[in-house]
Amino acid sequence: MTISRRTFLGATGAATLVSATAVSGRTQAASIPEAPVMREATMQPPLVPTTGPDYQPVVTLNGWTLPPRINGDWKEFHLVAEPVVREIAPGMVAHLWGYNGQSPGPTIEAVEGDKVRIFVTNKLPEHTTIHWHGQLLPCGMDGVGGLTQPHIPVGKTFVYEFQLRKSGTFMYHPHADEMVQMAMGMMGFFVVHPRDPTFRRVDRDFVFLLNAYDIEPGAYVPKVNTMLDFNLWTWNSRAFPGIDPFVCAKGDKVRIRFGNLTMTNHPIHMHGYDFKVSCTDGGWVPEEAAWPEVSIDCAVGQMRAFDFVADAEGDWAIHCHKSHHTMNAMGHDVRTWIGVNKKDIAGKIRQLVPDYMPMGSTGMAEMGDMEMPLPDNTLPMMTGFGQFGPIEMGGMFSVVKVRAGLGSDDYADPGWFEHPEGTVSYEWKGESKNVARAPTAPVDAESAVEVRVIKPGSRQGGGHSNH
Repeated sequence: MTISRRTFLGATGAATLVSATAVSGRTQAASIPEAPVMREATMQPPLVPTTGPDYQPVVTLNGWTLPPRINGDWKEFHLVAEPVVREIAPGMVAHLWGYNGQSPGPTIEAVEGDKVRIFVTNKLPEHTTIHWHGQLLPCGMDGVGGLTQPHIPVGKTFVYEFQLRKSGTFMYHPHADEMVQMAMGMMGFFVVHPRDPTFRRVDRDFVFLLNAYDIEPGAYVPKVNTMLDFNLWTWNSRAFPGIDPFVCAKGDKVRIRFGNLTMTNHPIHMHGYDFKVSCTDGGWVPEEAAWPEVSIDCAVGQMRAFDFVADAEGDWAIHCHKSHHTMNAMGHDVRTWIGVNKKDIAGKIRQLVPDYMPMGSTGMAEMGDMEMPLPDNTLPMMTGFGQFGPIEMGGMFSVVKVRAGLGSDDYADPGWFEHPEGTVSYEWKGESKNVARAPTAPVDAESAVEVRVIKPGSRQGGGHSNH
């Protein structure tokens, strides 16, 4: 069974997995908790605690929180590592690996001091493990295959047991065939709330992971051997316009947490606000030391959190500030045609290809509002529309939507912001002035400089190629 938007249901009975004796010799682990599954790609409501210390639960962009089973003084969770199908954005799905029906897997939430027992069942075609990134725990629970534990064989279930020694922002991912398994989408968020419910409490708490894929147009499975040439930059395996907005009530204190499991750093920039960096995977930044930013860089393997008070209504962009990370399905061999007159050659090409459209001579903006034929299961590079036209974004981009009058549990998309009269940039209708432009300097062929470049791998027999 799967989980609906509002109801958590069990996925698999214990009898169908593995006997308790094969899992653990400890009598307290007498049975395996159910493993809920989520198929939907939209943000699920926060999982409000019903027992133990109070805390403000997180909401996961395009994701959900894994419900625990209380077993004595243990909180028990069940993760199933398995192949999944994830919608990257409307019009494209990817065949990935993940947990409990999705990539990334469900968010785990608990409280500082909790004793957690996490069952991990392997339904992948190869062995796996899970590393609890940033947690302080016994070495044998750290999840590095071959070093701290045996790998989890196909079809087997292992148990991780440890006490949460500190609150903060963490994640989980494999440490087994790591390049392949993380490139296929295996990761998840792990939030530990402070024991004191008043410590650094916020009204809304959002989480997401930065990940990236190299999926050729028309394909479904990522290329796992890609090092840096990714073409889909995603948050929680979703690309704009498929990424949920951050919906905030005016006056709320808001926290946004994110972790980076791509192969490069990401400067995350939010418009309309400055914020204070409040937490890393290493722990809380003391309030007197929290520093103001409008962009915060997140290196590979790091986690960051920042806080702000949502006091300015509007639809505020939030995105990675590497401009090619706000694009989809990028082609790395696309030529630059800016300034090139294609009129004559376009006419000749149309004699062979009647529907040919010359593009790129004046930039790429025209792609934002054109609906061009694409291979099946492929996203356009620039997509998404707002109330004023094409947004011309993709990839790591979303919107912080701040509205007055929202209920504390209202995370529904409120639609586009209604700007007060006189507060939107407008076209000038008055007198026009001709602005003097600097003349373009002609190229003097006699002053051209010959540059000799030796390309890697061009040396043969002591010689080299000149380019």
